[in-house]
Amino acid sequence: MKRVLIIATGGTIASTSDGAGLAPTMTGRELADMVPLLDAIAELNFVQPMNIDSTNMRPRDWLRIRDVIVEAYDRYDGFVALHGTDTMAYTAAALSYLIQDSSKPIVLTGSQQPMASPFTDAKLNLYQAVLYAVDDASRDVSVVFSGKVIAGTRAHKQRTMSFNAFTSMNYPSLAYIRNDRIVRAGAGLGPVAASGADAGPSLYDSLDEHVIVLKLTPEFQPTIFELLKRDYDAIILETFGIGGIPDVLRDAIFGWVDSGRTLVVTTQVPEEGLDLGVYEVGRAFAENPGILKGDDMTTEALVAKTMWVLGQSRDPQTVRELFYREINHDRMPR
Repeated sequence: MKRVLIIATGGTIASTSDGAGLAPTMTGRELADMVPLLDAIAELNFVQPMNIDSTNMRPRDWLRIRDVIVEAYDRYDGFVALHGTDTMAYTAAALSYLIQDSSKPIVLTGSQQPMASPFTDAKLNLYQAVLYAVDDASRDVSVVFSGKVIAGTRAHKQRTMSFNAFTSMNYPSLAYIRNDRIVRAGAGLGPVAASGADAGPSLYDSLDEHVIVLKLTPEFQPTIFELLKRDYDAIILETFGIGGIPDVLRDAIFGWVDSGRTLVVTTQVPEEGLDLGVYEVGRAFAENPGILKGDDMTTEALVAKTMWVLGQSRDPQTVRELFYREINHDRMPR
């Protein structure tokens, strides 16, 4: 029987109500005890690095979860992190960059209703996450939720209340789980067994937390770029449409890049990605080597990847190379 480490971090799945609103109180062991047949599919052990609402999850907490996995990596066949849904996509993306090319599955799951709720989705999500974690073909970081397996860099919370909260953005789901059967999406899409000798994952432990997302709105003022220079090293700029940027922002954007800071351009439209070369209002920014293009990546993955990239280097050429490197299905360049 395979060994799986349950990493409980809090979230709705672990929450109870004391009259002042839901807050995480249950331990990983308590949660597992409420899921029928779970102990029959894996030998489970538990660790609780934190017990927080995922609203309070920060990059330093991603590193704590990373450290738990790395320290225990050789002793377990798979890992399941129980996590709140609101920031799960950020954590899944961050772990994809901090622990790369893992031959062992690192699975995140949670729920829209607490485990103790009479109509919870928590039991099936936890069961299916462990089921996926013990499958021989599973590897790398993924989110298992409502019967879908999503690459850790492609998850996006699309719904606030429905059980099918997550969608796989601009990339097929890796697999679907039907009862006790894992149906993989097809050759080259889902995780595959590592070939040859396993050299172990590539591990990283540095992040630059000073990254912010800006969403363009009509009459967006360029002065914001100057104000942000004190506290931030990088901006993820969500443009209009396929890559429209108002002319009034041109000098401010080039000034930000010329100051040695990083600018990543993406779109605020959730699906199909960015192409700066389509319209005149984007072309001025398309060929500037200091401006990085998010292509079809999710904003969550762009935040985590930019933090990871700047945590490794500030050399412009190295930053570009790392940023455009495909990691755990995170990008499909145009």
